[in-house]
Amino acid sequence: MGGLLLLVIGLQAVAATDEKIEVVTVASGLEHPWGMAFLPDGRVLITERPGRLRIIEGGRLIPKAVTGLPQIAAVGQGGLLDVAIHPNYLENGWIYLSFSAEGKGGLGTEVVRGRLRGMQLVDVETIFKVEKKSSGGRHFGSRLLFDRKGYLYITSGERGDRPRAQDLDDHAGSVIRLYDDGRTPVDNPYVNRPGTKPEIYSYGHRNPQGMTLHPETGEVWTHEHGPQGGDEINIIEPGRNYGWPVITYGVNYGWGTKIGEGTQKVGMEQPLYYWDPSIAPSGMSFYSGDQFPQWRGNLFVGALKYQLLVRLELDGDRVIKEHRLLKEKLGRIRDVREGHDGYLYLLTDEGNGRLVRLEPSQ
Repeated sequence: MGGLLLLVIGLQAVAATDEKIEVVTVASGLEHPWGMAFLPDGRVLITERPGRLRIIEGGRLIPKAVTGLPQIAAVGQGGLLDVAIHPNYLENGWIYLSFSAEGKGGLGTEVVRGRLRGMQLVDVETIFKVEKKSSGGRHFGSRLLFDRKGYLYITSGERGDRPRAQDLDDHAGSVIRLYDDGRTPVDNPYVNRPGTKPEIYSYGHRNPQGMTLHPETGEVWTHEHGPQGGDEINIIEPGRNYGWPVITYGVNYGWGTKIGEGTQKVGMEQPLYYWDPSIAPSGMSFYSGDQFPQWRGNLFVGALKYQLLVRLELDGDRVIKEHRLLKEKLGRIRDVREGHDGYLYLLTDEGNGRLVRLEPSQ
């Protein structure tokens, strides 16, 4: 291991190992924050799972939540989930939100877009709804990402109903690819194929809660929760089947019994990397900034189970070393993003959650 890692939390300093960094609390008092997005003017948008969109401005959390949001069903793991801004936000002002909503048959992930006017979301329109909705409060997925061509990607969990991830006539357990207004791209892999959902870009996913763009290749990378073991990182390619629940490196909870047919099958993708035991990953970002030059090109993943931040060193698309930072120092890490200022920002998933910033120790 490397040298001393100094964590500065309020006025308390605690020691760990690896690089020298400081943790600065930007805002506290957030109720189970889930996603964040940085606006060009320096404000930060933060979602709270119970159904509130919050704004941090000038380093201060505005007490009032944004109004004008759609009806949100905060059930189980569901609620207001991710937030993203349009690549051409300065020109069009679009903000995108994913959330769980009620409908015929139960609950499902939906995505809206709207524009911020003061503390109100206006011009709100629904651009995507998972079909079909179902009962239960698990596995909504729900990360949002724009690629370099302006396509919008949405992750959708299989809602705890495993076979749905292999059903191409069901949005559950898939990565969705859309135009920014919700239309289906004509080159999606299942367009004009009977018995399939044309919005599906890849399938065989369990519950993807991390998604990011590779800073050099522009590839879409995701990670997803496995069961007991088998959390995966994947590079998403059109029409590919990522295996769940036919193949997995995880086992059933409790008894540890086998799931599906094993760990490999022809026609199904192998993960780029996996964890066993599970770390319960959520949030993911490549680092490309200047504040931590030694981290440039590394992949960062938040972890709920062990309350830590994973730093992965890569050689191309191969993980060559894993570092575990901040273990049990901050709580459950729900999201990880690089800010415009080159610092790393983390959200902690707690009743009194925080937005924190990682800075080099002086």
